[in-house]
Amino acid sequence: MKMTTRKFQNSTVAVIFAWLIFFMFVPNFLVLIVSFLSKDSSNFYALPFTFENYARLFEPLYGTVVWNSLYMSGIATVICLLIGYPFAFFMAKLNPKYRPILLFLLVLPFWTNSLIRIYGMKVFLGVKGILNEFLLFTGIIDEPIRILNTEVAVIIGLVYLLLPFMILPLYSAIEKLDLRLLEAAKDLGANGIQRFIKIIIPLTMPGIVSGCLLVLLPAMGMFYVADLLGGAKVLLVGNVIKSEFLISRNWPFGSAISIGLTILMALLIFVYYKANKLLNKKVELE
Repeated sequence: MKMTTRKFQNSTVAVIFAWLIFFMFVPNFLVLIVSFLSKDSSNFYALPFTFENYARLFEPLYGTVVWNSLYMSGIATVICLLIGYPFAFFMAKLNPKYRPILLFLLVLPFWTNSLIRIYGMKVFLGVKGILNEFLLFTGIIDEPIRILNTEVAVIIGLVYLLLPFMILPLYSAIEKLDLRLLEAAKDLGANGIQRFIKIIIPLTMPGIVSGCLLVLLPAMGMFYVADLLGGAKVLLVGNVIKSEFLISRNWPFGSAISIGLTILMALLIFVYYKANKLLNKKVELE
């Protein structure tokens, strides 16, 4: 029995390892190689090797795009956190009998392609869309407001798609809270705000940071959200990558931008790792 279990475990590990090599490591390694090649009109890329693609990343134009991407992705992340934390807290403290229903409703949107959902959001936010019709009907506005083709529309789309990725890690962290700590703090005279700031937030910080990373990092590359809701006026890093590959046919430079975005994501994950390590040390000292 033990030998069978061990063989199954080894086989599972081997399959996962092979999957990571062929579908993650190899493609990213090829992108890395192409990023050092030169543009070729007939073959997309060619020798010689060059660092020019990475040097272009420091041009002001692309710096502005990265800043705008971080700005909009950051706002979307904050909004997701402000909405997701109370919802996750409510869901974690709800009667266990009803939690599966909320979890089902939370993952239900994943049954539909995200591109189709963004088209639905485009209809919802349009000048003659449901939102404007409702606001006009209730008398809140006198004339339709234009939301599409603005940064606001892109941020709304990012929040709409990525909110579940914020709620799920928060729910997991809040569910593991030791209620005895809150009761002890209450007995020692801590009010609700103090218990929230001194106990709940530090203990759920891994979930907060994980949720923020799961929202911030994908948001920067969702080019179709900016294309459909922001028009040509709003760009994310993903839009530039898509344009370099599909329009300009400059695969080496598009690969360099992709590698740069990957490095930025790795730096954010490294910061999270260091912050989490320092937080754990602080908790142990206290």
